[in-house]
Amino acid sequence: MDVGQACPPAPTLSLDPDINLNSPNKGLGPAGGADPLTDVPVEGGAMGVSSINTLPPGLTEEEAEEIRSELVKVEEEISTLRQVLLAKEKHSAELKRKLGLSPLNELKQNLTKGWQDVQTSNAYLTASATLDEISRSEAYKKTQETLSVAGQKTTAALSTMGTALSRKLGDMRNSPTFKSFEDKVGNMKLG
Repeated sequence: MDVGQACPPAPTLSLDPDINLNSPNKGLGPAGGADPLTDVPVEGGAMGVSSINTLPPGLTEEEAEEIRSELVKVEEEISTLRQVLLAKEKHSAELKRKLGLSPLNELKQNLTKGWQDVQTSNAYLTASATLDEISRSEAYKKTQETLSVAGQKTTAALSTMGTALSRKLGDMRNSPTFKSFEDKVGNMKLG
């Protein structure tokens, strides 16, 4: 090819806007139509099923064709619903952004609502009632009294020990040995 020659135009590819990319029939033409890739008629409609294939028991060719047609319609509806859902999700995100709602705020709200739901759930209320019953039981009251008495005795013992230590320190301070030691430390400070 010469440098001065123009390149031949590139072939153009046109996509049929009615092709459902989510369909198991991708690239297949309309029911009973021609395959756009080969211009060969597709036997059996959208599914490409030839008349050689057997139908499920109890299903006639007309019923199978009706089902295929309904399947194509349902798949188109699914595609449309996906597009609508995507548009609604985008709109919802935009509205939330305008309101200043962040994913963190939504999480906090969800957690708060979840905790409120837990507090009003039957399991939580039953457990709460059970704990109330336990706190009113004799075993709980006896255990509580025992622990209370043990706490009081421990407090009294520590108080007695503290008093004894204070008295001992006072006695020790008045002893001749401590006074002698105090005098020596005092003399060191002055010297």
